[in-house]
Amino acid sequence: MAETEPKEAEKKSSKKLIIIIVAIVLLLGGGAGGYFFFMNKPADSEQSDKKSENKAAEEEKEDDDPAQAEQYYELSDPLLVNFPPGSSAKIIKVSVTVLVKGEENAATLKKHEPMIRNNLLMAISSIGADKAKTLEGKQELQATMLTEVGKVMELMTKKNPVKAVYFTEFVMQ
Repeated sequence: MAETEPKEAEKKSSKKLIIIIVAIVLLLGGGAGGYFFFMNKPADSEQSDKKSENKAAEEEKEDDDPAQAEQYYELSDPLLVNFPPGSSAKIIKVSVTVLVKGEENAATLKKHEPMIRNNLLMAISSIGADKAKTLEGKQELQATMLTEVGKVMELMTKKNPVKAVYFTEFVMQ
């Protein structure tokens, strides 16, 4: 019996030793893997941060250039349109402001305002009083106006720098 106890003790100690060695190898491997995983992420995010900073700097340069900055141009007088008898409204008065990119384009808007006013008056007349009362009708009118101003700018400058058209006054009676 004395001979079996040392063999069992050797087996138990060798099993414990193997388990401990495997655990240490796993911990070291996991630690190394975690280190490389987490240490490579910040480098990637630093690069993406640098890229986004570069993009922001380029956009800022464009915005700093007053010739390319967005400009609001308000039409000189409100647009007045009479609706035919029997319509739910007799008259509509709309003041319009146009957002364009660049001072040069704002000057072009001013120069060609009569043509723009004509096209916008036609757009208001075509939508009708009943439709102009609804939110959807106003949004449709706004989209039509954006298209019409864009057409004039494209005709005159060969590009469309118009970003948006805004109603600054909208009255129906």
